[in-house]
Amino acid sequence: MLHSEIVAPYIFKYGSDEQKSRWLPKMATGELIGAIAMTEPGTGSDLQAIKTTCIKDGDNYILNGQKVFITNGYMCDLVVVVVKTDPEQGASGTSLVVVEAGMEGFTKGRKLKKVGLKAQDTSELFFENVIIPKENLLGQEGMGFAYLMSELVQERLLIAMGAVSACERILHHTIEYVKNREAFGRPISKFQNTRFKLAELATETKIGRTFVDDCLTKHMKKELDVTTAAMAKLWTTDLQVKLVDECLQLHGGYGYMLEYPVAKAFVDSRIQKIYGGTNEIMKELISRSFL
Repeated sequence: MLHSEIVAPYIFKYGSDEQKSRWLPKMATGELIGAIAMTEPGTGSDLQAIKTTCIKDGDNYILNGQKVFITNGYMCDLVVVVVKTDPEQGASGTSLVVVEAGMEGFTKGRKLKKVGLKAQDTSELFFENVIIPKENLLGQEGMGFAYLMSELVQERLLIAMGAVSACERILHHTIEYVKNREAFGRPISKFQNTRFKLAELATETKIGRTFVDDCLTKHMKKELDVTTAAMAKLWTTDLQVKLVDECLQLHGGYGYMLEYPVAKAFVDSRIQKIYGGTNEIMKELISRSFL
């Protein structure tokens, strides 16, 4: 998802014809793996506070800084890096540059040990006096923050779509489990608590699916706004974490065993409320639309 639906669109939308022809075909074939580096050790959701600099030096830029929690960071061949080309200008001094593996001064740190999402590498990235050719500036200098805000709408919609899909899948597994698991001489699906809990979760999942499908329709028409995307990300990921926890409880002790899908979903779901902008930041964005 990150490679195809987040990184590639930045190059497709903001890259020059030369950049598109240089990178996109190999990204499509898998010869190049892409990443995007926003988060730093001292800042996450507050992208205006990044400290990584990329200062112009003749026909090149000199990149210095550090990024952390970068998905595909360890295996990436190119990474779109959020930088300050003019540290004195705040958001308007933010730009995007493409760093390619093998550039002198660009090093990849350790693979970080996460609670969940074990199949996906996440790492630190370090930049020490990396010479970035001006041809690797993505879009216009100083427009990086605007590009990020525009593309985060799609990123948050993708997170919401994943959240609803996870809810549907784990709800299905749980319904099948309670039909077959017995306690006190009868399937636990016969207990009122089980039926009522699943009825609530099924209803909320249906609401989430309806909302996300409406957001997707709007997005395909280029009508999905920042506020609605934030609402979708907030509501569906909160639901995902709650639903997985409730479904794990209905599995009893078996729910805590990683051989069961609900256990893996439990550890994988928690990050959904953090990446793509924390859910607390989503509330800030939503409240700005009416306060």
